[in-house]
Amino acid sequence: MSPQAQSNPPIGEIILGNSNPRFSGVTSTMLQVLQHQQAIVSLSVLGKHHLPSGTPTVRFIECARSLRSPLPDGRWRVFHARRNNEMLQAVILKYLFGAKIKIVFTATAQRHPTWITRWLISKADGLITTSNAAAAYLPRKPDVIIPHGIDSERYAPHTKGKTEAWQALNLPGEFGIGIFGRVRPQKGVDLLIDAMIQVIQSHPEFKGTVVIVGETTRKYESYLNSLKKRIHNAGLSERFIFLGRQPFERIPDLFRGMSLVAALSRNEGFGLTVLEAMSSGSAVLTSRAGAWADIIKPNFGRLVACDNLQQTTTVIEELMKLPIHAIQTMGANARTEIEAHYAIDQEAKRLIDFYQSLQNQIK
Repeated sequence: MSPQAQSNPPIGEIILGNSNPRFSGVTSTMLQVLQHQQAIVSLSVLGKHHLPSGTPTVRFIECARSLRSPLPDGRWRVFHARRNNEMLQAVILKYLFGAKIKIVFTATAQRHPTWITRWLISKADGLITTSNAAAAYLPRKPDVIIPHGIDSERYAPHTKGKTEAWQALNLPGEFGIGIFGRVRPQKGVDLLIDAMIQVIQSHPEFKGTVVIVGETTRKYESYLNSLKKRIHNAGLSERFIFLGRQPFERIPDLFRGMSLVAALSRNEGFGLTVLEAMSSGSAVLTSRAGAWADIIKPNFGRLVACDNLQQTTTVIEELMKLPIHAIQTMGANARTEIEAHYAIDQEAKRLIDFYQSLQNQIK
């Protein structure tokens, strides 16, 4: 084999788009699924951004040269795009360079698509979305709904239980109510804080601590300051902890330490923090944004309307009246739900099954 052949290995059966040099939620999703897909099929990634060492990559020019022929068994490769510019790459390859590829597009935005997105969707051989809420905005019915999965080994309950997990964090109070994500209005952090101020003032016997985990960018510093001022004016500064941005490796410990995790976004694409919390053995309280209305069941969580402070306060008050062991049982049920339906290897397998169903179709 020549040195050139060694540096340009055959393109895999599946090609994954990876166009964004900035790390994002889409990047994170692709990388988590990638590790499990590699164990099932041969694949290549178009773009080297953020990839683990040893991941097979391919350049656009190599695709343009090599994809005019099908696989040895006659099937076409699958190009999976998760962004508009990745879809554009696939369309150029197929319709300008004659690439023998089936184009799969994952569309998750919960808003009406622009004309360019609608056009790109019309060129997809297979359309995936992640929730019924996102499906409602698409110009055509998706071929399949495949929710995201979570790394249930990384996000796992404490081996000795929730009480020990909370104590290991060395935070005040007897248990934690957490909210995770960037501190900005879209995430509904103010809803949790306003609701908890009311609950604590009405129930002085409440012994929990509210923990806010996430970065605040300069744009939203005034928003953060307004939240802290509300807490200070209520005389409850010791009951709310702002941890700010935390190291990646500490996040699982924080999740597993929380008895209840709130996710009250006013709008959301999917919302992985809820799955991370559930996988960590935490009960959850969510708005109806993202995929959460599809996911949450009464035995481990509660749903509230988006941007509804009164309902949020009422539901939190109801949860806080439950014995702590009942909340912990809800967390255990949440973990069981993840293992049954939302493990990352399940998402990977569902995607592979869909790819192969397209490959088996007549061209």
